Amino acid sequence: RVPIPSMLALGAVHQHLVDEGTRLQTSLVVETGEAREIHHIAALIGYGAAAVNPYLLLESLSDLHGRAELPPGVTHEQALDGLLKAVRKGLLKVMSKMGIATISSYCGAQIFEAVGLDRELIDRYFGGTPSAVGGVGLQELASEALERHARAYPERHRRSLPEHVEDSLLPAAHADLLPQGGVYAWRRDGERHAWDPETIAALQLAVRANGDGSEAAERYEEFRDRVDRENGALAILRGLLELKPAGDPIPIEEVESEVEILKRFTTGGMSLGALGPEAHETLAVAMNRLGGMSNSGEGGEDIRRYTPDPNGDQRRSRIKQVASGRFGVTVHYLSSADQIQIKISQGAKPGEGGQLPGHKVDPYIAQLRFATPGVGLISPPPHHDIYSIEDLKQLIYDLRSANPKATVSVKLAAEAGVGTVAAGVAKAGADHVVIAGHDGGTGASPLSSIQQAGVPWEIGLAETQQTLLRNDLRSRIVVQVDGGMRTGRDVLVGAMLGADEFGFSTAPLIATGCIMMRVCHLNTCPVGVATQDPELRARFAGRPEQVVNYLFLVAADVREHLARLGLARVEDAIGRVELLGQEHPSDAGSIKRTLLDLSDLLVLPESVDPEAPRHRTRGPEPPDPHFDVRELLDEARSAIETSEPVRIERRITNVDRTAGARLSHELVGRHGPGGLTDDTIEIKLTGSAGQSFGAFCAPGITIELEGEANDYVGKGLSGGVLAVHPGPAAKFAANENVIIGNVALYGATGGRAFFSGLAGERFGVRNSGALCVVEGVGDHGCEYMTGGRAAILGPTGHNFAAGMSGGIAWVFDPDDHLAVRANTELVDLEQVPADEREELHALVTEHFIRTGSAVAEHLLGDWEISLAQFVRVIPREYAQALERRDETGGPKTSEFRSLAA
Repeated sequence: RVPIPSMLALGAVHQHLVDEGTRLQTSLVVETGEAREIHHIAALIGYGAAAVNPYLLLESLSDLHGRAELPPGVTHEQALDGLLKAVRKGLLKVMSKMGIATISSYCGAQIFEAVGLDRELIDRYFGGTPSAVGGVGLQELASEALERHARAYPERHRRSLPEHVEDSLLPAAHADLLPQGGVYAWRRDGERHAWDPETIAALQLAVRANGDGSEAAERYEEFRDRVDRENGALAILRGLLELKPAGDPIPIEEVESEVEILKRFTTGGMSLGALGPEAHETLAVAMNRLGGMSNSGEGGEDIRRYTPDPNGDQRRSRIKQVASGRFGVTVHYLSSADQIQIKISQGAKPGEGGQLPGHKVDPYIAQLRFATPGVGLISPPPHHDIYSIEDLKQLIYDLRSANPKATVSVKLAAEAGVGTVAAGVAKAGADHVVIAGHDGGTGASPLSSIQQAGVPWEIGLAETQQTLLRNDLRSRIVVQVDGGMRTGRDVLVGAMLGADEFGFSTAPLIATGCIMMRVCHLNTCPVGVATQDPELRARFAGRPEQVVNYLFLVAADVREHLARLGLARVEDAIGRVELLGQEHPSDAGSIKRTLLDLSDLLVLPESVDPEAPRHRTRGPEPPDPHFDVRELLDEARSAIETSEPVRIERRITNVDRTAGARLSHELVGRHGPGGLTDDTIEIKLTGSAGQSFGAFCAPGITIELEGEANDYVGKGLSGGVLAVHPGPAAKFAANENVIIGNVALYGATGGRAFFSGLAGERFGVRNSGALCVVEGVGDHGCEYMTGGRAAILGPTGHNFAAGMSGGIAWVFDPDDHLAVRANTELVDLEQVPADEREELHALVTEHFIRTGSAVAEHLLGDWEISLAQFVRVIPREYAQALERRDETGGPKTSEFRSLAA
């Protein structure tokens, strides 16, 4: 009567049918009482189930209805519809994170990674699933199934045992009680959590010791022992690793100072929006005091933070994250960075962009992110602008152009294959790579993204170090590890597995007062850390001194470990996997821990010279001289210094990339984000421009290109003006030919752009402030727009306006094709209202003036007839926000400026 785990039963049947060559002849349907969460159903479908009947979940709902425990007024049918809707949305979310569009593609795809399952079990029942850490097998799964059955039916279980067999599988006490859970929120008798009331209290007492060093050290020791010896050994992989001495212990005075160690510490990428402004700025002040770096997260940064406080404190985050969504990324934002971090993925919720619920998007956050108050935000996945490692290399080049003094980092999630991606990152010219583990995630993670998302950083870091060594790339790049860092022991394990630097996120927040209520996404944080609610933010009592105290205690902990291990510097421990071994607990309560096999993490590849550098010793190869430096800067220098107008004419070729970005960096460095008045620096180029033409173009710069341009035109446009059109000798119709490539105006925050011709795919993705005109676009136009205006004077491809949450698009649609090509999940299609007609007319007029467009000339020739054939595309939530603004008399938000006007 003891049930076989449904995943195991499914895997057995699925794998057998595959082996027999008959899998395609049947469908598999799983009926199970086990499936109670989105992940459970997703895993069953992912391993071959065509359908799942979670009967106990459905019967539980009926039971709640029968006992009148549903909310008042909610019928059984309504509750069932709500449950099924939630499951459907959850499954779609899981699939979208993996880039899968249809359930038929997801079924049997096995897009999972196992942690702690025996490799023989994996090979037999879940063939093809990556598993870097071996462990539990059939015997242990059987024992757990018997134990659960015994808890449910203790008397029947006793009667069924043969007389000579002791009922050792039964719990000694309270055998009739089921476990209380506590997976998502801490429960006293539930799941073990690395952060629990005791560890939180001990840490907060340590950092508030009011200058008493001995009391702080004593409290920190309590915290460290609890984390390292008790919680760590049961909750995290590195708890199973032991540190081996490199030699005889040395006096602690011979170990490098805490100040030097602290330079290797950063805070993680937590955005302003996920955190409240007070908490976010407290972390920045603390890290700047320490000489470390804080991370802005993907949310922009208030320029007031670039001015030091009267006491000398700096609130600027030295690491600026650009992610893939480009929230608030302007050339001024990039120019203020010491390090620019590209977030390809994050460990706590891999596959999801930076997500912020609408109730956390207050006017301040909306201003920083160039969005609309009250309207939720989610970043586009990386595949919208990064199709290959070559595209990532181009983005790295773009960022170096926008700020040549900053280093460039790439953040990756720990997963199988991350080492190969990290090797590509090193070859693409990055200075720095971050391997982020599954722990953490603040401010916005939905519950379905907290568990079963990502893998421990120990696995990803070990693979990254091994792959970089194997390809002779380790010496070219700094490796940082991030996720659940708490103590000096964590730092040393990370170093020995290959990390040069260490990111702390949750622990510094706890030092400032976070009590881990796990309601960050609800905007109801009771201590004012992860909320935008003004009343709750007023409760924030954290101080930079608390973060400083905590990280000094960690650095002192690191020094003690180094002294005991006979090492003088952290650098001496980096990559020394021979100094790590696996502990094998002997206590009976840790059978799973005794079976885990971490041996694959603790090896040096055979092909690697033992004397090869195991940390960074040199930088990446310098890029070629920039087009702006060779051709533009000398002539533009007088305009930058005196604000006097200048006109420059040059030829450009397709090897000249990111034209205008370096010039923009110089301009905002002198004049700030407002730049100069329009057309102060006029640049006329002729030829075929390379990728990222006009990227991050600053206010005051106007670039006209007579010719054509490659992908990423106007990426991050920051207030400048771009115009691309064919030359007068062109013998083709501009509106029938592609004039610019894919992903134009990606993440543009301001300025104007005019393209006389067609654009490729993904035009205007995440445009949040630019005004643009183009004569036709490919698929996925205006995706994820949050602001700005787009006038499309020709046909659109499919999936137009998907994910669009702000801004307005006006599409000339005389043949009524837009209705079937637009994605209307979030937007409405309607006539152009009277109050926008003048704006549209002026924008089309400027398009004609700047490009000589025949299409614009024709439309303007009989404007009233043309206007009737335009369709207004506007997000529903954005329209409601505009209505609320008009009703309350709020400020107008029109971003329109026009030469014609």
